[in-house]
Amino acid sequence: MRGRPKVELVLSESEREELSALTLRRKTAQALALRARIVLACAEGQDSKVVAARQRVSQQTVCKWRARFVLYRLDGLLDAPRSGAPRTIDDSRVDAVIAKTLESVPEGATHWSTRTMAREAGLSQTAVSRIWRAFGLQPHRQDTFKLSTDPMFVDKVRDIVGLYMAPPLMAMVLCVDEKSQIQALDRTQPQLPLAPGLPARRTHDYERHGTTTLFAALDIATGQVIGETHRRHRSGEFLQFLRTIEANVPAMLDVHLVMDNYGTHKTPSIKAWFARHPRFHVHFTPTSASWLNQVERWFSTLTTRYIRRGTHRSTRQLEDAIKHYVKVNNADPKPFVWTKTAEDILASVERFCLRTSNSRH
Repeated sequence: MRGRPKVELVLSESEREELSALTLRRKTAQALALRARIVLACAEGQDSKVVAARQRVSQQTVCKWRARFVLYRLDGLLDAPRSGAPRTIDDSRVDAVIAKTLESVPEGATHWSTRTMAREAGLSQTAVSRIWRAFGLQPHRQDTFKLSTDPMFVDKVRDIVGLYMAPPLMAMVLCVDEKSQIQALDRTQPQLPLAPGLPARRTHDYERHGTTTLFAALDIATGQVIGETHRRHRSGEFLQFLRTIEANVPAMLDVHLVMDNYGTHKTPSIKAWFARHPRFHVHFTPTSASWLNQVERWFSTLTTRYIRRGTHRSTRQLEDAIKHYVKVNNADPKPFVWTKTAEDILASVERFCLRTSNSRH
């Protein structure tokens, strides 16, 4: 054992209940909720390094709040008084703004703005902005989510994440998918180049010159991509791409394919091809869980770096550009590093399900 021995942290039943309530209560400041989670984890006997990694803070932060709680108990989790001008907005008014932001909407709108909240709370717009910023509240933003309803979700997550984190010997793991309906777009007028003080500019309207589909297989070990473009994406084109994969993978290796549940991946002709090629092993992602397929992340990079701001006057020009990008990628490939274990993913999904099931909206 190295370092100074730690004072034992033991919680009473009332303290444990209060700390748990702080982590779940919607009105709790996020900083205070974080400190409560740190203390609860330390009370379970977890090492400071483990707690720091799971809460995404430094080890010094964990040690600080552990020591503060040991000395002052629950009061130690509160911020100490600071020097400076006295506060003009007390805690009760701050709590009222937070509660109203989280639990209500204004008349005739779907969310609060700083101006409408300022009028409602009798504060300045700047004061509302500071409160929201301090507590991480952004009513103007809204994200989307989709939970998989696949009955085999848990098994499929463990299967695919297991491939990523502990790939089998004498085998190649390929993430396979197609990026369909890639449009060859050309702007109606020439683009204006980047200049000091001015961004590059282009017209908002464009001309369409057809579409193409990119079939891609990402090697998770090396980051190299096997790519092929087709004008359509039926099972026939996918079968042709499977033959391309077979030709590019050494014969002594097994091939594990991570794919989604798209209809062209499960036609009788595809199933018959897999039956004739026993070295191919298919791993389907859960429905509505494309984020498990690493090639989707590669598609996103392709779009951001090369397609979105490009101009292509024909489908052939677009296909040549995509092939060039694949060639550049394979010249200096960089594989994605998968860090989340299956248990971490399932625990995160469980927490999210609990939040949505307890939501009143």
